[in-house]
Amino acid sequence: MKKCLEDGMCNFTDDCTNDIKKALLECDGIIVGSPVYFAGPNGALCAILDRVFYHDLGKFANKPGAGIVSCRRSGSTASFDRLNKYFTIRNMPIVPSQYWNAVHGNTPEEVRQDKEGVQTMRTLARNMAWMLNAFDKVEKPEHEKEVRTNFIR
Repeated sequence: MKKCLEDGMCNFTDDCTNDIKKALLECDGIIVGSPVYFAGPNGALCAILDRVFYHDLGKFANKPGAGIVSCRRSGSTASFDRLNKYFTIRNMPIVPSQYWNAVHGNTPEEVRQDKEGVQTMRTLARNMAWMLNAFDKVEKPEHEKEVRTNFIR
């Protein structure tokens, strides 16, 4: 872990984690989506995101982000919350919508019938575009060097 922090990239190079990180760093904003499995986001996705955001070194700060989820019936809010924590922990503003960013259904046809969920996604897209445009016009804040403790004095 120490070497990952020093390099700013993951030292395990036999998968797509570093490629994903490079792509995310080039983006103006990030939307991460996942199906809901057992009331949580896809485990493989979370494993990659853990590694991408672990050795961040402040490079994602101020980049707008949002999580979106798709589920059959429930688990959407826990999954949505888990995805958004990557952004809040890395000093990234969360892009809002009109409700939790979730759609319901087992198939694309069923999801299209979720009129509120589809509207929520349209609102999210408009808000992401608005935030990106607004952020281009405003100087980004300076951030303090991160202080890390283990709650031991």
